[in-house]
Amino acid sequence: MKLLSVNVGKPRPNPWKGLSATGIDKRPVDGPVTVTAPGPKGTGAVGLDGDRAYDVKHHGGPDQAVYAYAREDLDGWEAELNRPLANGVFGENLTITGLDVNAALIGERWRIGPDVVLEVSCPRIPCATFQGWLERDGWIKRFTEAALPGAYLRVIAPGTLRTGDPVEIVHRPDHDVTIALAFRALTREAALLPRLLAADALPEELTALVHKRTIPVTPAADAPSP
Repeated sequence: MKLLSVNVGKPRPNPWKGLSATGIDKRPVDGPVTVTAPGPKGTGAVGLDGDRAYDVKHHGGPDQAVYAYAREDLDGWEAELNRPLANGVFGENLTITGLDVNAALIGERWRIGPDVVLEVSCPRIPCATFQGWLERDGWIKRFTEAALPGAYLRVIAPGTLRTGDPVEIVHRPDHDVTIALAFRALTREAALLPRLLAADALPEELTALVHKRTIPVTPAADAPSP
């Protein structure tokens, strides 16, 4: 398992959401890139030096500090879309090979290179920017059907990353909530939502969402019987 490329965003206009810019245009960079835990969501701060999020309501912050995608999954999309897909084109910061990113468990930790430790937090949910960037009608639906979302990660130990760094799984929690399972639960298979609560490392906002969607509404005591 190794890091094929470290990708940093080049800001460009975002007509697909009506925002001034998007950072989805990630491109491989040479040399080491510093990785640190960003500040709270809402500021645009992310984990890689030189990168940032522009849709601050939905992206950035400590639970979405770094986004990883597997080269093997990009290769599969290349065949389906019949077009070349360069490392970083899905907006991922880390393009990884030899690791099934979507089978990673929420709370799983990876050591990349000598210093950096990242923790798997949640799946990426596709949006209008992603569809517009790929210039593919129906892309949100197709990407959701495939359930190969890639993983957002937290920064547990900061440091530097560079192309070719080894990737090692150093901790796997004792549950079965994978990135793929969480994605399916949050998108098309609501019946899976209660299973997500086994993952203590799920972001607080997603835990709250699961509770909201799964806790039954108790009728008032004086409500008439049906």
